[in-house]
Amino acid sequence: MYPLGSLLVSVAKVLSILLTIYQYIVLGAVIISWVNADPHNPIVRFLRQSTEPIFRPIRNLMPRAMFRTGIDFTPLIVFLLIVLIQNFVVSLMIYYGQKLMVAG
Repeated sequence: MYPLGSLLVSVAKVLSILLTIYQYIVLGAVIISWVNADPHNPIVRFLRQSTEPIFRPIRNLMPRAMFRTGIDFTPLIVFLLIVLIQNFVVSLMIYYGQKLMVAG
């Protein structure tokens, strides 16, 4: 079972790296939303195109009263979800992968 455990640990580490990169993308989108950025700029378009598919369903689930504050809490919720996935799912994958490596 050593190869399966090693594969599981490797996938968990890659997932953790991808989630960290996505955190930086979300942070970039937040900063861009604070300034009057050119919507035709390729970087701005990339940030919006990579975050809106995640932001939109979360915004639809949020109560309308939260939008009256003028503060978009969607990026904060996405950050919390990423941290939850990193601390729970990735950690479990690494734990079980290491157990498989020791058992094999």
